[in-house]
Amino acid sequence: MSTTLADWFATPLGSYLLTRELAWFDRTVADIFGYRAIQVGLSEYGFLTQSRIAARWTVDYDAPAQLRADPHWLPFSENALDLIVLPHALEFTSEPHQLLREAHRALRPEGQIVIAGFNPFSLFGAKRYFGRETTPPWNGNFIALYRLKDWLALLGFEVTGGGLDAYVPPCRNPAWRARCGFFEAAGDRWWPIAGGVYYLRATKRVTGMRVITPAWQRPKRALAAAPRQARECIERRPVAGS
Repeated sequence: MSTTLADWFATPLGSYLLTRELAWFDRTVADIFGYRAIQVGLSEYGFLTQSRIAARWTVDYDAPAQLRADPHWLPFSENALDLIVLPHALEFTSEPHQLLREAHRALRPEGQIVIAGFNPFSLFGAKRYFGRETTPPWNGNFIALYRLKDWLALLGFEVTGGGLDAYVPPCRNPAWRARCGFFEAAGDRWWPIAGGVYYLRATKRVTGMRVITPAWQRPKRALAAAPRQARECIERRPVAGS
């Protein structure tokens, strides 16, 4: 029986990482609004659970995905989606560029994409490079953070957030991992580029397009300017007979 990435996330090490990733996604997607959102891959786990977007689906080739489709050719029209999350989808496809291009096509202007990926310049990356395991996640194509940022920029995305996580050694034994717990607290300070996992949040920008925000999002000063200008016009109006 073949092992999948979802199976690995059920192991002690995978479960440890999954808990941290879900916490980051929960905080991030809760602040993203819109009408439609999808999660590509890892349909067994809810990376959109805390999203306030009502219409949301998981997309993958097989069940338990709610929409069974090829993620490289999404069954949505252009500019149809407000949010796409890709938890480790790019490492386990032979066409990561096409997956990103399709996400860009399906997102509306100012729509957002949220990505999680394994960092090749980390202890997780070292285990993949020097190890002999041929099962997920070690058989994935770990993509460097700087390279992924370049891909996003070329497509027209603007990176607006992100971070690194999981600085502990990828030990199978929970006891050894617990002894290295101080790595998590010190990681962001002492070796911020060496987290086992990185997160990216990016927005689709369209050149020359101006987004009109709802009235409740406009600055209060702009709304108050009109009455003030009206008063100035009244004061300047000449009085009859003067």
